[in-house]
Amino acid sequence: MYIKEYQQGAYNNHDTRKDRKLLLNKSELKKLAKKAEDKGITIIPYRMFVNDRGFIKLEIYLAEGKKSYDKRETIKERDTTRELERTYRVR
Repeated sequence: MYIKEYQQGAYNNHDTRKDRKLLLNKSELKKLAKKAEDKGITIIPYRMFVNDRGFIKLEIYLAEGKKSYDKRETIKERDTTRELERTYRVR
């Protein structure tokens, strides 16, 4: 994980790129790994923040990929909005 270096820090700054320890129980890790192995499921880091004690906390979500019919709908919506914008620009 990459965490930007503190600008006012001197010689005792942290490493910007290194492996960080994920603080989860073994059962929680197994549950996440099992779900991530399923077809179309991905673990996504959603939000990162620093708590009062200086620990960096990460909010994780399990997300499912779009289906092909959903992709077609978004492409159709994108095309229609693009056409509307073109007609408004011409006038």
